[in-house]
Amino acid sequence: MEMNVIYCLTPAPYWQQFEGKAEYLPRDYEEEGFIHATKGDDLLERVMNRVYTTYEGELLLLVIDEDRVKSEVKYEQASDGDLYPHIYGPLNTDAIVEIRQMERGPAGWTV
Repeated sequence: MEMNVIYCLTPAPYWQQFEGKAEYLPRDYEEEGFIHATKGDDLLERVMNRVYTTYEGELLLLVIDEDRVKSEVKYEQASDGDLYPHIYGPLNTDAIVEIRQMERGPAGWTV
């Protein structure tokens, strides 16, 4: 059975406080009202290089099985015209199926 995968990016030092916990909330959750996510490698790479352009630290990719997310997931169009999955509520960490360390090369972040 194939998973319905979405992605969420987080700096490693921030993620450390959620390891072993039941739920995850990003730094900007209170301000934004939802968790930003993305779907597909092309969109992920564009987001990494737009949002984390100057970020020099360790960046983690949360690989999420969307079907296991307990909070509502809505696909909404952003100002760039693309549809993004937004998670309206905390992310239950048992929906995270893998955590990958992202690599930054001379041309920027790559999947």
